[in-house]
Amino acid sequence: MDSTRDLFVALARRYAFADLGALAPAADIAEVCEFGQRLLSLDAEDFAAEARVVPADLRRRARACHMPQTPREQPRGALESLRPAYELLLEVISVRWHRRELSPMIAAVHIASEYLPLLAFEPQLGHAGDPTRWPEALSVTGSRFGVIGDRECDHTKSEQSATNRTLRVSAEPGEGWRAYFDRQHSQVAGALAVCVATCRNPCTAMDWIEPEPRADLQLRARTALAFAETPLVRLRHAAPVGHGFGVPSPEEVLDAWERSRAGLDKNAVGSAALKDDGFPLPGLPALFSAVAGAPIEQATLLDGVSRHIVSLLERD
Repeated sequence: MDSTRDLFVALARRYAFADLGALAPAADIAEVCEFGQRLLSLDAEDFAAEARVVPADLRRRARACHMPQTPREQPRGALESLRPAYELLLEVISVRWHRRELSPMIAAVHIASEYLPLLAFEPQLGHAGDPTRWPEALSVTGSRFGVIGDRECDHTKSEQSATNRTLRVSAEPGEGWRAYFDRQHSQVAGALAVCVATCRNPCTAMDWIEPEPRADLQLRARTALAFAETPLVRLRHAAPVGHGFGVPSPEEVLDAWERSRAGLDKNAVGSAALKDDGFPLPGLPALFSAVAGAPIEQATLLDGVSRHIVSLLERD
């Protein structure tokens, strides 16, 4: 019996929530394992799912990373602030690295790259890109934001479609709202960064931001766009999940990150990636913090779930 419990404890400490959940000796342990697995899989739609046996603090922290499933759902979770979600992303990246699950790790890095511009915009917006709260000044006279077919706009056709929809999706039913987040919200993030950082023919879309904070945002948004083009993020496209080939080795990941760090070292924001902070990808938390303009530290949410499961296993 002790050897079986020791095995279960070892699985909990390895964050092997799916395996432990299938073997769990009690229903409450299985429920906590399911909760932990949703976090590890970054299943942000279900972070707010009811899990009464999970401690309230862990549920509250998970809800802060949750993506609302309707325009009016409260609280707003990751649409209020992306900082808790990025702290969870860092923890997931670290756990996946130590478990040598490199395809899911690179997938988490890719997700971080897609929404990084919204992390940069959060101080100016006062939220994390909530379509129900876009500033009216984004669409003032002379703005091309959300205008489909405008050839003077630097947005791609898909970005124009996404920005057009984001301005009206808050009036759609839940099904349309969820479809938008599945397919278009990340494109809006990139489109905003283009507006403030790289547009060759600027319109009035960003005039609501004063010149000094806009210059700061421009630098942070440009770095967010640069991160999405780094060798590390491009590994995602060279690592087909589920095919049994093309998965990068730890050495390839570290090499890609070193080349990425060198490429990002172009300004004060990008050079934050050079910090050696003990993270598996050294400097990644510092880079996210520099882009956010606020501290972003690795979460302890998965660790909290693991510790709670161990306490349940050792209660008898």
